[in-house]
Amino acid sequence: MTDLQTRLRADLLTARKARDTAATAVLRSTLAAISNAEALPVAEASLTGDGPIAGAATGVGTTEAVRRDLTDDDIRAVISAERTERISAATHLESHGAQEKAEQLRVEAELLEAYL
Repeated sequence: MTDLQTRLRADLLTARKARDTAATAVLRSTLAAISNAEALPVAEASLTGDGPIAGAATGVGTTEAVRRDLTDDDIRAVISAERTERISAATHLESHGAQEKAEQLRVEAELLEAYL
């Protein structure tokens, strides 16, 4: 785990203790996006038709997924994509008259900017 991931997790714990729902939500979703970026694609060859359930993994350690080690730069790229997505959604919502939700997304984007 990188220093940036450690910081995100520590800030999530602080936000949860402070009952800051907005910060908790954005940090959880960002950490989930980072976890998704760490995942490697599943090879089709590993999905077999043997056994009672087609495609089921069997044996010791088969449920453990191999993960990539992300650098701080990789994590910043994920955070930047999350931030950009929120800004884009806020702009879209504003154009449709949902000012309150758009403002909430902009606040979340500002929170993510602190990690870039």
